Amino acid sequence: MKLSVILLAPLALAAAVPKQESKITYDGYKAFRISTEHDAATVQEKLAGLAVVPFNFNTDEHLDIAIAPEDVAAFEALDLKAEVMHEDLGADIAKEETFSAYEGVSAQAIPSLTWFNSYHAYADHVQFFNDLQGAFPQNSEIFSVGNSGQGRSIFGIHLWGSGGKGSKPAVYFHGTVHAREWITAKVVEYISYNLLVQYSNNTAVKAILDSYDFYIIPFVNPDGFVYTQTTNRLWRKNRQIRTSSSCVGTDMNRNWPYKWEVPGGASTDPCSETYKGQAAGDTTEIKALVAFTQSLKNSKGIKLFIDWHSYGQYILIPYGYNCQVRAANSARQTTLASGLATRIAQSYGTRFTYGPACSTLYATTGDSTDYLTDVGLAEFAWTIELRPTGSSGGGFVLPAAQILPSAIEQWEGMKYLLAAM
Repeated sequence: MKLSVILLAPLALAAAVPKQESKITYDGYKAFRISTEHDAATVQEKLAGLAVVPFNFNTDEHLDIAIAPEDVAAFEALDLKAEVMHEDLGADIAKEETFSAYEGVSAQAIPSLTWFNSYHAYADHVQFFNDLQGAFPQNSEIFSVGNSGQGRSIFGIHLWGSGGKGSKPAVYFHGTVHAREWITAKVVEYISYNLLVQYSNNTAVKAILDSYDFYIIPFVNPDGFVYTQTTNRLWRKNRQIRTSSSCVGTDMNRNWPYKWEVPGGASTDPCSETYKGQAAGDTTEIKALVAFTQSLKNSKGIKLFIDWHSYGQYILIPYGYNCQVRAANSARQTTLASGLATRIAQSYGTRFTYGPACSTLYATTGDSTDYLTDVGLAEFAWTIELRPTGSSGGGFVLPAAQILPSAIEQWEGMKYLLAAM
């Protein structure tokens, strides 16, 4: 398998980026978690005519929405059973966007853990990975699977231990598939950081890195992520423009070329948050990721794939496309998922629900984990939905104070999983 090894340039191909739009503000928006009591349709009927921004897709028990300031009084007059998630969504976004400056480090110096005290601009994430790799050149390299629709590198960091690079089965992580899920990049960064920093002084970590080659891609959707920082914090899809519609973007986790045609787990409406595209695998990003996934499969194989998302606190095993079908090793996967949930909870008491994706959360078609399971032949292919779960957690706008706890609990969980599997 041949990787494209690069030194990342944060502002490369800037000319390919469309003209800047005005930034969307959520000042005065109030967000609520509404109890639907297994009757979401009735609740949604009552909300008809109000300006709302929906957050979640599994609405059987609750509906998470933000209400425009001019409709807050009308919403409260409905007297629905609801809890407040954000008193002022715009104010909470402003706090989250108070990025700490990242100055970088000198050659071969390890970045500081203060990186995890704040969210950061995209260019700083690029520099962080360059710096992290530069500190451990014997065990890591930066690679690219290709470019996004707007020309940004879909980059990752490749980590290895004894035996040299490319000699072991792959552990393969995706972050920031959905643009607004900022915490996912931070978590995979923390895992990358600790695999390298602890390799020389922690026997358990050394055993893990000596057993697998890690391929960690923090921004599967770099165009969408940049758009959340410049224009619309709650943007989800990529930024693909189609001549057939004025609506922008495809949900890349409904665009993988496996079970894409199965109805019910994605939308054919280009304006939908779960729009699956015009054809299976027709997005620039998924084409590149499919090719890279196949290269891993054809090299040493894929032991574990995790697609990191937020929010809800779930560990989801196959399958998404069908609620009755189970993977051949489903019993083993369930045991490991249970153990992972237990280990995660030991850090801060955070509880994760685990089970098959479709029956535990909702149906998804054309998704990464189904593709990785049946086409990529990964032994384990999971989705992990990170913090938060309750109404007080903040939804996609997770306070910066929760970055490090979220990362720590997942790192502890990964040490268990990578040893146990």
